[in-house]
Parts: sequence; structure tokens; C-alpha cells
Amino acid sequence: MPRTIDEGFRDFLQRLTPSIGETLAAKRHRASIQQCIATNFGTTRFWRTGSFGNGTSISGYSDVDYMASISAARLHQRSSRSLATLSAALSTRFPNTGVRTSCPAVLVPFGTAAREATEITPAHYQRTTDGFCVYDIPDCSDGWIKASPDAHNAYVREADQRLAKKVKPLIRFIKAWKYLQGVPISSFYLELRIAKYTQNETCILYSIDVHRVFALLHKVSLASIQDPMGVSGYVSPCRSKSELTTTKSRLATALARAAKARDAERDGRNMDAFAWWDKLFAYKFPGYYK
Repeated sequence: MPRTIDEGFRDFLQRLTPSIGETLAAKRHRASIQQCIATNFGTTRFWRTGSFGNGTSISGYSDVDYMASISAARLHQRSSRSLATLSAALSTRFPNTGVRTSCPAVLVPFGTAAREATEITPAHYQRTTDGFCVYDIPDCSDGWIKASPDAHNAYVREADQRLAKKVKPLIRFIKAWKYLQGVPISSFYLELRIAKYTQNETCILYSIDVHRVFALLHKVSLASIQDPMGVSGYVSPCRSKSELTTTKSRLATALARAAKARDAERDGRNMDAFAWWDKLFAYKFPGYYK
């Protein structure tokens, strides 16, 4: 069991990182999904995106995301119709899974575990900018919006490599709060906010920077963030005003608990610091060992 706060975050990171079994389970249905979409729509590219694709997934919570590049001629001008058509094709192929639309994707829940849930986002290629492919994906308002998972992954990866591969773990810690406390905030928003925050940092110390990230989110009042890669315009933190209200409330609680944890750590009260981190992370943080 950990004796220091650094050891606590180290052990917590191990718990949050998906096991080899989870990673293999995430890949299990790829070939059959890809074949179904290729047969029905003639995909030009099919690849993994999201948390698993970017190395920021959370064990037991993150589902598997794929993007399917489809010719615009095989899609509809109204993105909702494209999602419905894709959903129908996947329902025919996987009739007992409960396929449903989950904009901007179609969800195929192969089992009850998150790692068995697969989301497929239809996309059509628009252009290549700075070496990254840019696609149109459903915007959840019956239109289409620009997206480039390749560009965004590169943005996070560059920050992570510059700071000794500690940025992706930092993202994992904030995502852990999201999932463990049931916070309805966008994972994509968190990734962009945190990666941008680290631009001005020279090193990452988890107990300090987790607190600072919460402080930043609170300071900007969860304002939409302009895509630093210049692809997706402004990225919203939540899907609705009610979700934003809920997120702001839970953020205020998280910030207060992180501040108390930091105060306790500075005062040498490690047991109290562990207790406050444990509360923040819904009692899933490692226990303190004297």
C-alpha cells in the first residue's frame, strides 16, 4: 500500500489503466463490424478513435470507438438519416445486441461491460490539412461538423511526450472523476482542456496538477474551448444546460476536496490527504499505509 501521495497516484493509475484482457476484448468484434459496414457502405477507412485509440481509457468505464470513412454518395445530407441507416445495417448483422443511435455514433452493446460496447461514427473525408485527414461527422443537430481524430490524438501525444509521458495519466485522473462521480462532461472536452493547460507547464506532479486542472475548469466556468487544431470550431463541455449545471456543481465539490487534499499534503498530514483524494474519487483511491 502507498506511503506517499505520489505512490498513491501511481497505484491509482495502475487501477485505471485497462488490463490486457480488456484491451483484447475491445478488439474482439472489430473484424465483423468492419465487414458489415464495408459490405453495406463500401468504407474507405475504418479505425479506432476515442479513449482506447488515444491511450486515455478508464478500466471498466470506457467503451470502444471506431470511425468509418464512407463516401458522401452513400450517406444522407441529413446526418440523422445516415445514423439511422447505419444502425439498421448493424442491427441486421447483430440482431440480439440492442443496437441504437447514440449521436454522433451508433452504439453496439455486445455485453454489459463497457469494454464490450462499441460505438461507430460515420464520417466522410473532406480534406487533408497539415498532414491530417479532416472528416465530416454528425453534429447531433441533423447536420455535419468537421473532425480530425488524427490531429487531436497528435496534439495530446505531443504534449504527453514533452512532459515525460505524464499528460495522458493526468487526463486519466480527471476522466476517473468524471466516471466515478457520474459527471456528464465530454471526454473530448477534457482531453483538449488538459492538453492545452499543460502547454505552459515544465513538469507534471499529479497531486498539484489535478488540483490545478479543477481550478482552471472552475475559473473558466466550463466555457467552450476553441479547438487548438483549428478543425472542430468550439467544443462544448456538455450536451445540455441541465448537464452543464450538474457538472458545475460536481466540479465545485471536486475543487474543494482537491484543495483540502493539497492543504493536508503541504502540512504533512498524509492520512488526511489520502482521505480527501479518496472522497474526490468516490472512495476508489488507494488507501494510506503508515
